[in-house]
Amino acid sequence: MKNHFLSLALTLTLGTLATGALAQNIALVNGKAVPKSRVQALAQQLERSGRPITPEIEGQIKDEVIAREIFMQEAQKKGLDATEDYKLQLELARQTILIRELFADYQKANPVTDADIQAEYDRFIASTSGTEYRARHILVEKEDQARAIIAGIKKGQKFEDIAKKQSKDPGSGAKGGDLDWASPGNFVKEFSEAMTSLKKGQMTDNPVKSQFGFHIIRLDDVRQAQVPKFEEVKPQIAQQLQQGRMNAYQQDLRSKAKVE
Repeated sequence: MKNHFLSLALTLTLGTLATGALAQNIALVNGKAVPKSRVQALAQQLERSGRPITPEIEGQIKDEVIAREIFMQEAQKKGLDATEDYKLQLELARQTILIRELFADYQKANPVTDADIQAEYDRFIASTSGTEYRARHILVEKEDQARAIIAGIKKGQKFEDIAKKQSKDPGSGAKGGDLDWASPGNFVKEFSEAMTSLKKGQMTDNPVKSQFGFHIIRLDDVRQAQVPKFEEVKPQIAQQLQQGRMNAYQQDLRSKAKVE
């Protein structure tokens, strides 16, 4: 009777240990346990990318983790984990993960606040307030060519057609010289001064020389600067601020490192 109770106790103990081990793992592959932590790690990666973890996705993750274990065991059987190429790739992966954790730790310790975003938005509004101009231009290399174009336009030739055929500025030239809405500060001094001196619909009587060549400018329209609402640009501002801080952090680490 005593041996019977001892055998029963031992069975219950082993059963409890097996249940506990199973709770920590999702499967046994060729006798090797596959821990749940791998599923959790993959799920966290997906969540960081913005994908919700549904029961269906969780099932797919489990299948993926088990498949990886099967393939990994086969690779180890072939001795692929002992090759120099594998060791090099493993070291590169280790560096990538560790650096990612370093930057994530920095971002966590230096978050961009709503006050930071608001201050940057206010600076943006201050710098973009005022008047915007919509102009067209034709850019050529020589002054004589520019004067000939001005004369041709005054005789009835179409500004847009000439811009498409002769302008050296490929971006605007393809659009008939259209520079879209912009503030004067977006252009070099000579160009902006000439543009802002024009009346709506007026073209420069003489070529405007700049570091790029000779411009013929026509002012099509003028308006008060249009600025986006705070909520519309808040995500972009937050991203730019965080990226700026990260760049500064990386540069600071580089400057402090002793590289010989």
